[in-house]
Amino acid sequence: MIIALPVIQLMVLPLAADFEIKNINIAVVDHDHSALSRSLREKIVASGYFRLTVFGDSYPDAFKAMERNKADIILEIPNDFEKDLARDGGQDLFLAMNAINGTKASVGGSYLGRIIADFNQQYRKNLMIQSNSESSSIISINPINWYNLFLNYKIFMVPGILVVMVTMIGAYMCALNIVKEKEVGTIEQINVTPIKKHHFILGKLIPFWVIGMFVFTIGLFLVARIVYGIVPLGSIGLLYAFLALYLVAVLGIGLIISTYSNTQQQAMSLAFFFMMIFLLMSGLFTSIDSMPEWAKWIARLNPVTYFIEVMRMVVMKGSEFKDIKMHFAVTAVFAVVFNAWAILNYRKTS
Repeated sequence: MIIALPVIQLMVLPLAADFEIKNINIAVVDHDHSALSRSLREKIVASGYFRLTVFGDSYPDAFKAMERNKADIILEIPNDFEKDLARDGGQDLFLAMNAINGTKASVGGSYLGRIIADFNQQYRKNLMIQSNSESSSIISINPINWYNLFLNYKIFMVPGILVVMVTMIGAYMCALNIVKEKEVGTIEQINVTPIKKHHFILGKLIPFWVIGMFVFTIGLFLVARIVYGIVPLGSIGLLYAFLALYLVAVLGIGLIISTYSNTQQQAMSLAFFFMMIFLLMSGLFTSIDSMPEWAKWIARLNPVTYFIEVMRMVVMKGSEFKDIKMHFAVTAVFAVVFNAWAILNYRKTS
């Protein structure tokens, strides 16, 4: 279960945790029925982001389709669209978006706006070519996507999800460790032995540290590389060096929870509470820069944040040690504080 479940989750979650919006249902209300309006409609559908579900010249019919969830966006093309655009150099289009899903409406509207802007630029360029106009020039923008050439969202998500899997294994399993000793009564036998508290905590930490390293190796070389074709651009040794330090910090959190809990149910509840905070405030799904100021402080006190940033920097950008040395320093502080806390809180009676 420790090995197989994280592998399955890492294979499935990136397929679901994809914020790229595709197959947006669009209804086109065309009052013009010209060659230009048909060309605009074909360009929208050919983009691959939109799926034409309703086409006609009645806006009420298109709105009813939106009410029945058969359309997410309505594009209305007015009468004399082509004629007015050629004569006056401008024309208005009407967009209506179903904003129940705010993200889909915002992203879909942005996609459609860029497609229409590109269509307009190409139309103006063709007019100038036809009229042999030299008074105006067209400014072309050719973007280059660094570090993720084809904007593949899985390349962005898989490193982060791998961090979450390793964190969950370490935090949950380690949190249940000492509690299990308490429930079965063996903790009393350990307490009367001459071993030191830090030796006991170290003995509880090392096995899960090894398991965490093994799970990370399977995820990085088996799932990320073979299933998703993700090969780190940076040093793999640097990733493992940070992982070794990070696991000490995360396992320290699990040990703290375990020393405070009396039952496995308490330990699981506390571990789930902290894991939810770590997950939501780590920058895995939403950018930390877009969070309010108080949330940014929480994110910076979250060890998961630093490992996700390191994974994405090393895997996607090929960052070196000098680029992530601050992440190493902060994680080292977490490791010392959490494990010292766990040692001090473990009450051993001799």
